[in-house]
Amino acid sequence: MPEGHSVHRIARQFDRNFVGKTLSASSPQGRFAEGAAVLDGRAAVSVQAVGKQMFLETEGDLWLRVHLGLYGAWDFAGEILVDPTIASANGRMGQTNQRGTVLDEPILDEPILDDAGENSLASIGAPRRTRVHVRMSEQTKGLADEGMAWPPPVVGQVRLRLMTDITAADLRGPTACVLQTPEEMLATVAKLGPDPLVGDPVENEERFVRAVRKKPTVIALLLMDQSVVSGIGNVYRAEMLFRQRLNPHTPGRDVPEDVVRALWNDWVRLLAVGVETGQMMTMDGLTGADYRAAMANRDDRHWVYHRAGLPCRICGTEIALEEIGARKLYWCPRCQA
Repeated sequence: MPEGHSVHRIARQFDRNFVGKTLSASSPQGRFAEGAAVLDGRAAVSVQAVGKQMFLETEGDLWLRVHLGLYGAWDFAGEILVDPTIASANGRMGQTNQRGTVLDEPILDEPILDDAGENSLASIGAPRRTRVHVRMSEQTKGLADEGMAWPPPVVGQVRLRLMTDITAADLRGPTACVLQTPEEMLATVAKLGPDPLVGDPVENEERFVRAVRKKPTVIALLLMDQSVVSGIGNVYRAEMLFRQRLNPHTPGRDVPEDVVRALWNDWVRLLAVGVETGQMMTMDGLTGADYRAAMANRDDRHWVYHRAGLPCRICGTEIALEEIGARKLYWCPRCQA
């Protein structure tokens, strides 16, 4: 399932390519035909990501809520404005096994440039137009270019197609694709835990601390509870717990307040890195070849995730794997004792 950084990057694509333009909407699959008919002909007003959900506002006080879930994906085709971070990731937002954007490393004598020869960090906000056909999801690969026929041919089961005169976005397999009134949209967001990129930073931290410290549920489950904190999935959960050397079975109410705050501040930092690089980069201090390797391969950028049976990078203890809440949990029994 896409974690929070992926959805924020997808929202960025919608902001660059659809907001301010009139939408043509259809449901080739037919399962969202009524909703598409309501959307058709409306202008996109704004877009917002909160955790793992995206909300697209259209004129007439109507919101489209999309939750990709485990199998959902957006495919974009046509002329798309992309910034260097999106371009270097080939549009495949959030895949854990892809090459990410190589950001500048201040500790090096010279900045690292991306494949286009641009300073990626400095170039954010200076998008360039390109003709592409890319997929944005967690686990799927980009679709083949179909010769850029217009409109692009429908491939597979497309729940919703949104188009402008030059850009198309196809939605497949989402957990949720619904229309909401402003009141319904706000009610949905109110049920979600804080997102570091949405709302007041101080209030967000306090909400997180209060939610964790009052619950007997183990911290490994709380970090995956979207009503406690938005956007954290299996990868970030395992890595954040290791980075704090926190036993995943510790009840939330027993986690010291300073550690809870450290978890939140770490999430703030890691989410920002994920949005800008397209990668769940969770190892600090990598430079040169090590940094490039980590951006190219997930096996080189995580402390414990996907490393079951391998020695801990710190103490050498075998990384443990167990199932908790129907999801895999990776952790070090010694460092996180």
